[in-house]
Amino acid sequence: MPLQQASGLPSEYDTLQVGIGLYDPDTGTVLDANERLEAMLGYTAEELSEHAISEYTANTYAYSETDFRQRLRTAVTGDPQQFTWRIKRADGELIWTQIHLSRQTTADTHCVRAEVRDITDYYETHHRAELFWRLLRHNLRNEATIIGGNTDRIREHAQNETVREASETVASRVEKLGSMAVSVREIERAVAQSETERVRRHATKAVASVAADVSSVHPEGAITVDEREPMWVSVDEAFEHALTHALENAIVHSETAAPSVEVSVGPSPNTGRVEIRISDTNPPIPDNEIDALSTPAEITSTSHGSGVGLFVMKWCVESLGGEIKFERSDSRGNTVYFYLPPKAPPADGSVDPGQPR
Repeated sequence: MPLQQASGLPSEYDTLQVGIGLYDPDTGTVLDANERLEAMLGYTAEELSEHAISEYTANTYAYSETDFRQRLRTAVTGDPQQFTWRIKRADGELIWTQIHLSRQTTADTHCVRAEVRDITDYYETHHRAELFWRLLRHNLRNEATIIGGNTDRIREHAQNETVREASETVASRVEKLGSMAVSVREIERAVAQSETERVRRHATKAVASVAADVSSVHPEGAITVDEREPMWVSVDEAFEHALTHALENAIVHSETAAPSVEVSVGPSPNTGRVEIRISDTNPPIPDNEIDALSTPAEITSTSHGSGVGLFVMKWCVESLGGEIKFERSDSRGNTVYFYLPPKAPPADGSVDPGQPR
């Protein structure tokens, strides 16, 4: 139903497969929305009219409500705008959209018409392909070069201490290369999995299960799991891969003999999504490691590290409709945040049935 008949959208717009919204360029308020936009965002037109732009923008997205409103003001002057925006749906799921803004005069009032298209599949496919090429062009190529170089040393210095040192280097690099290939496979499986393969689980139990597996491989690490509030989440192998990398990173990069990792599970204070916090006391993750996750610039040997664990975490969590955030202290300690859409508990009240999503 149009919010304001005098400035609403024609009823024919409800037949379109593209989301259409009518904005007040001064306040950023949604005046009306067609059914497709309502379905895309998960809000009714009336609910959208009561929400600020920031309320349906992903929390960790670089652009703000100020940027959006500036584009509205530019569009109403007759200069159309087209851009990509990350939206947080009413259920907490994140989607990528392409938005086209143009001026529309309705009832002698200048408004801005927004055409919104869901491009999540295209956007994520494009960036995953970019990631795979990055891995093939840089990481795998560099590791192969190192292996080749040490093989030459073996041939030149047979039967002495140098041979043994080179052999150890070759062995370690080969192992690293194999681990890298496994990580790429984990990402590939995560993005290819269907939602029907996911199961609904008690969030803390799902986290504790992965923590137990990691502890069995790394008994030197002490992992504690704290539940702030019971919540449910839809997970698959991608969740296990992401959390495993986060926990293992916290243990293997520790400078102490008995590393400690604290995991907290509960609702995000801002969005109500499932928030999983993984905290350690390690040296801060380097800027270049984190910047490489979102910077599409050409990768060089100094612009990011050789590991791919952070990439696995990012893509696996995003394949579940969530997002990842990093916090680092000035001196010591990192906290990795997983944000995932919350799910309702099973109607039968069972603890953790693991039933299909």
